[in-house]
Amino acid sequence: MDPIRERKVILTRRQLFGRASTGIGVAALASLLNPKLFADSPHIDFAPGTAAKFGGLPDLPHFAPTAKRVIFLHQSGAPSQIDLFDYKPKLKALSGTELPDSVRQGQRITGMTSGQNSLPVAPSIFKFNRAGENGTCISELLPHTAKIIDEITLIKTVNTDAINHDPAITFIQTGFMQPGRPSLGSWVSYGLGSENQNLPAFVVLISQANAINRDQPLFTRLWSSGFMPSKYQGVRFRASGDPVLFLANPEGIDAETRRAMLDSVHELNEITERSYGDPEIAARISQYEMAYRMQTSVPELTDLSKEPESTFQLYGPDSRKPGTYAANCLMARRLTERGVRFVQLYHRGWDQHNDLPRDLALQCQGTDQASAALITDLKQRGLLDDTLVIWGGEFGRTVYCQGHLTETNYGRDHHPRCFAMWFAGGGIKRGFVLGETDDFSYNVVSDPVPIHDIQATVLHCLGIDHTRLTYKFQGRHFRLTDIAGNVTNQMLA
Repeated sequence: MDPIRERKVILTRRQLFGRASTGIGVAALASLLNPKLFADSPHIDFAPGTAAKFGGLPDLPHFAPTAKRVIFLHQSGAPSQIDLFDYKPKLKALSGTELPDSVRQGQRITGMTSGQNSLPVAPSIFKFNRAGENGTCISELLPHTAKIIDEITLIKTVNTDAINHDPAITFIQTGFMQPGRPSLGSWVSYGLGSENQNLPAFVVLISQANAINRDQPLFTRLWSSGFMPSKYQGVRFRASGDPVLFLANPEGIDAETRRAMLDSVHELNEITERSYGDPEIAARISQYEMAYRMQTSVPELTDLSKEPESTFQLYGPDSRKPGTYAANCLMARRLTERGVRFVQLYHRGWDQHNDLPRDLALQCQGTDQASAALITDLKQRGLLDDTLVIWGGEFGRTVYCQGHLTETNYGRDHHPRCFAMWFAGGGIKRGFVLGETDDFSYNVVSDPVPIHDIQATVLHCLGIDHTRLTYKFQGRHFRLTDIAGNVTNQMLA
């Protein structure tokens, strides 16, 4: 008997469970070799008005979506809601006074300020102006965002359970404070797949701080697929060199040779998959094929030479510099219009424990125009209605000063109890403000929005019931929102 056939018949207990639990086997491999047989094929006729779906679960979306894709502009380090969105005019008269115990209510603070003899109130030194039809108050640091305020829902009462950066950003990205679970983009990729078989469903872009004081690094696990197969993880696009590592052919290797090599590796991987039933082998085959297709799709995507001058004027001068926030916002638009399902943009530099007035101004100078331009650009192209754009960090900043307080300088510590995020497009209300905080921007007074509610709402906009999108791992059906989460219907159009 052929040894390979013999190994396929004699399965170990682990191999059998591996195949049964994942559902990835010979059929999945055949879909790569002959995509005409499967529903994620460009050869399938789709109903009028619907786009092709490459990958994803067959029963998704659960209901009609208001958004087809997501751009998440994560401001890593936590922007100060008091200085940007949550106007508290009464604080000026309380400058330098001790934060009242009745406001703090014994709530925990970080070790960075727990040793201070005093927690003095630090009002924002920045002016706030009314903008839009509803006269929403917004900081002078965000003049461009003020111009698109009628397009967004501003939530002032987002809150989280985490008080330090690593668990907080892990929580908002994966629904859990400890590492190891799939990211939001991975859940979306797993559930919905992509609208373009030549680009990944989930792409990650990173831009560096505009502030002088730099903050902590970002970890690749923030866009990993956790316990899901690795084909659902985010693909990071780099700012210099090849946009994706190992995408270009090595020197001396032409396209025909590369194709022959991939075919041979494919055959070997197929043999191994039949022997062991490991879903990661099928995922690796899929990744090799995607990389081959990206050799033609990515150069066209990243070539900005055909963008009109008006586009660069809209996003600002930095949009010509690869890797800047402005350039990445422009790239996010180009990705979404080509069918990429989830674009995760990380911008570092918002952790202002000291010198906040200086560094916050620098951060806003580097991001405000591009954030607003993205909304304007998507709207002009007819993409905003079905693209959900999210802006926000992992928590907020304290009303009390960290370090020495002066009339012109202060710092702010981490504050998880309330912070601001904004949302636009994809079924979100226009020109709406949700939630109120107390006079110190310290506690939520009305309409609290926990992180799991944010995640449930994002999935809802994509036509997904967050309680039904699950993945079985080690005997348990996991979901992004764990055992919590409610859709925030107030913000939906």
